[in-house]
Amino acid sequence: MEIKVLGTGCPKCKSLEKATREAVAEMNVEANIAKVEDIMKIMEYGIMHTPGLVINGNVVIAGRVPSSAEIKELITKNL
Repeated sequence: MEIKVLGTGCPKCKSLEKATREAVAEMNVEANIAKVEDIMKIMEYGIMHTPGLVINGNVVIAGRVPSSAEIKELITKNL
């Protein structure tokens, strides 16, 4: 599973990255998690507001930090 956290480094972006890493660890799922901070690369995903969460190439969240339960649900749906 490929997970990307899109964000330029603001507190919300850091919070999403931390929550995503914790959810993956709690679920014991094998995933490569990458933080994308380059604004040009972020724009390629078509999101207008960060943070963003991309799972296996699909944008699943943009512009907000989801709850831990919601992150887990999104991971499960994209396994």
